Amino acid sequence: MSSGLQETTPVLRFYDEPATRAFYVEWLDFHVTFEHRFEEGLPLYMGIARGDAVMHLSQHHGDATPGTHIRVRTDDVHALHAELAARPYGFARPGPPQMQPWGYLELSVTDPAGNRLTFWTNPDYLPVAA
Repeated sequence: MSSGLQETTPVLRFYDEPATRAFYVEWLDFHVTFEHRFEEGLPLYMGIARGDAVMHLSQHHGDATPGTHIRVRTDDVHALHAELAARPYGFARPGPPQMQPWGYLELSVTDPAGNRLTFWTNPDYLPVAA
């Protein structure tokens, strides 16, 4: 019998709402899927998504720890790098994707709360340049 496990949804802690929106929505091009506050002035909990990548962002103490590292698979990390380079964000200027000893191309960025997102591609599946 199968356990029926499905995808994982990471929860990342954040503090500064405008900076977090600028990073995830304006720069990384995620869209907000929902927002929840128990009442005005209380911490925000929101969902964001881009393609199949889904994350939750929380200002609630105890939901997550700043400085978390998550990995997000992407079809073409070179294309993502070009997209981010064309849409500058503050001081974030990620260098080109780097080949890792384990065989994946990776690009890491850090959000305003110190959470690190590593976008990765298995280069065996990248289209061959003509």
